[in-house]
Amino acid sequence: MKFKRQIKPYRAAAGGWGSLEATTRFVLDSKAALKNMRNLMRMNKARGFDCPGCAWGDDNKSTFSFCENGAKAVTWEATRRVVDTDFFAKHSVTTLYTQSDYFLEYQGRLTHPLRYNADTDHYEPISWDAAFALIAQHIRAMDHPNQMELYTSGRASNEASWLYQLFGRLMGTNNFPDCSNMCHEASGTGLKRSIGVGKGTIRLDDFDHADAIFVFGQNPGTNHPRMLHSLRHAADHGAKIVTFNTLRERGLERFADPQKPLEVVTSKAGNISSSYYQPNLGGDMAAVRGMVKCLLETHRARLAAGEPGLFDQTFINAKTHGIEAYLDAVDNTSWMQIVAQSGLTQAQIREAAAIYQSADRVICTWAMGITQHKHSVDTVREITNLQLLFGQLGKKGAGLCPVRGHSNVQGNRTMGIDEKPAKAFLDALGNHFNFEPPRAPGHNTVEALNAMLRDEVKVLIALGGNLAAAAPDSPRTEEALSRCGLTVHISTKLNRSHLVPGHEGLILPTLGRTERDLQATGNQFITVEDSFSMVHASEGIGIPLADTQRSETAIVAGIAEAVLGSDKVKWRELAGNYNLIREHIAATIPGFADFNAKCDIPGGFYLGNAAAELRFNTPSQKAEFCASSLPDSLFPNLEQAVPFTLQTLRSHDQYNTTIYGLDDRYRGVFGQREVVFINPDDMADLGFTEGQNVDIETLWNDGITRRVSGFKLVPYNIPRGNLAAYYPETNPLVPLNSFGDGSGTPTSKSVPVKLELSSAIADQRIA
Repeated sequence: MKFKRQIKPYRAAAGGWGSLEATTRFVLDSKAALKNMRNLMRMNKARGFDCPGCAWGDDNKSTFSFCENGAKAVTWEATRRVVDTDFFAKHSVTTLYTQSDYFLEYQGRLTHPLRYNADTDHYEPISWDAAFALIAQHIRAMDHPNQMELYTSGRASNEASWLYQLFGRLMGTNNFPDCSNMCHEASGTGLKRSIGVGKGTIRLDDFDHADAIFVFGQNPGTNHPRMLHSLRHAADHGAKIVTFNTLRERGLERFADPQKPLEVVTSKAGNISSSYYQPNLGGDMAAVRGMVKCLLETHRARLAAGEPGLFDQTFINAKTHGIEAYLDAVDNTSWMQIVAQSGLTQAQIREAAAIYQSADRVICTWAMGITQHKHSVDTVREITNLQLLFGQLGKKGAGLCPVRGHSNVQGNRTMGIDEKPAKAFLDALGNHFNFEPPRAPGHNTVEALNAMLRDEVKVLIALGGNLAAAAPDSPRTEEALSRCGLTVHISTKLNRSHLVPGHEGLILPTLGRTERDLQATGNQFITVEDSFSMVHASEGIGIPLADTQRSETAIVAGIAEAVLGSDKVKWRELAGNYNLIREHIAATIPGFADFNAKCDIPGGFYLGNAAAELRFNTPSQKAEFCASSLPDSLFPNLEQAVPFTLQTLRSHDQYNTTIYGLDDRYRGVFGQREVVFINPDDMADLGFTEGQNVDIETLWNDGITRRVSGFKLVPYNIPRGNLAAYYPETNPLVPLNSFGDGSGTPTSKSVPVKLELSSAIADQRIA
């Protein structure tokens, strides 16, 4: 396909007519317009299906409960285009590897089980029984269970995820690398250490009661647009929206609600952020530390004047531990360090602190701009420290809100997709099924890839996802996958991971969220958990394209039965009736009692949150202040100066590694993806000009050259010394051994790089 390449700044508000036009275009392009219009009317509705995109909650108030990106996700999945056996007969794997990620997924839905033939370099059809037998053959040939990696994407349902982890633990492994490891692991780790629960403490309607909402490191306009409705509604009712985001993002500035006709056809729009601060990449912890330093000054001044202090001393005394060490750490942090690291002025930080001080009820919310740095766990805990000082937990309109990515990534973790499972969970599982689960920690994603590179992995099964494109250090990730004895990908569409198979490879075609799941006892529904601990039932309505496609739950059960037999677990019965799976979940996971009955509750049911009820499952049984110092550097292992820090990010026509198109409307990029956003003054200092092509090279210390070429310079409102570019195109720049302390998450938002003119451009200038 041909695309018009241009850089054209976007002047309109986010949402509005542009969103409506893009949604319409995607619906028509699916070649199933009427089907998808019906689908969209049932999305995020009772007796409908849950959005296969982001994990934002449902307000159950809107006529149209979807956003532009949700519509893209649905139409992308519910297309009539098919990638069948004829397609693979025509295209070798080597040829397909040269195509773009957009081309691969645009070809349509996978319809038949496929086996890679290394002799012909083509995927060829295989029966389901033969595919399951091949998997069983490879697993039984392993020396021990930890030679298997069981990867999971955030798309998998609660039922499929729970069944998947049961299979793995009956096999004897905790090797459950998943997409959380690469995205929000720091949130779970940091929150567990601080408040004893690895989830956010608020519910969706808390946004209606907040006086101030502090938004850190996220771009809702592109990544989870339904959040803009919540922010806009809060702003319209007087809440101050305070944004900390390195790039200036249109969605966080102005938003026209596509569901309001007047805002669609006119220039009427509402403001989102009342204050917008642009810290350096990795500078959010310093910014929050600076806010606390300001607030501590005021607190002490009030006490010295005989007035009540600023902090909630009653809450601190009754519910927290460790404040003295934390305040010592604040006192020992200099303003010079805070300003240098945050990239903000002291005046800006004091302004933000004053807004916080004036609010009775505050929500702090964040996403991957916080979680993909070396010191991300400490940053999450610093945000929590701020909230603890003012008792901003356990009351309406206040709390902590990590915004998860994929639609059930939080549910996967609740179901036991965790390489470090809790003892209580393993005990419950073992007692219920009368076996001893493995207790040793398994591999996270980075550890799994390194194990593959050491030839320690015989079998990789991927329940969804696109690991080759999602993981860092792309050439090394692809080499890791290719070293496996067998790679198995349970997928809806063709993607990059299928083109780097192990010594043997399988692609197993699965149903999508939008499609009917007909099993032995009739149509089935599945469940998912959103960012607010709400569990929703989801039932597809579309007719599958082929009877050779199977549900994820049925595929997992088929693998498990082929490997383990059915003596201990009746896998086929579970696959035929998901109510039986939910009965087992109810028996093994807290909060799911009467699971099947609760699935009938309109809008879903709330799992509860101990920390929101001021019960803290920490060693002290109190919320823990964290007294970490600010990092001396984002790159403590580098001795040389770092000219630029790069973050990888999504475009607007993208969800995770799925590329819907080549436009990034709100950032003014059209028909292209190989661009790098740069401060105009940085560009001028380098002697470069807008539109020139540059090479980006990572500065690291392991002797490996990491370089991408031919990226167009786009001047942008971004602080000096900071760059941004799209992934997966820039994933080759992220070192596999650069990951967060305590989280293991790749540092995709802080990559040390330098820029050089691309060789072709340099040669032209010399000539």
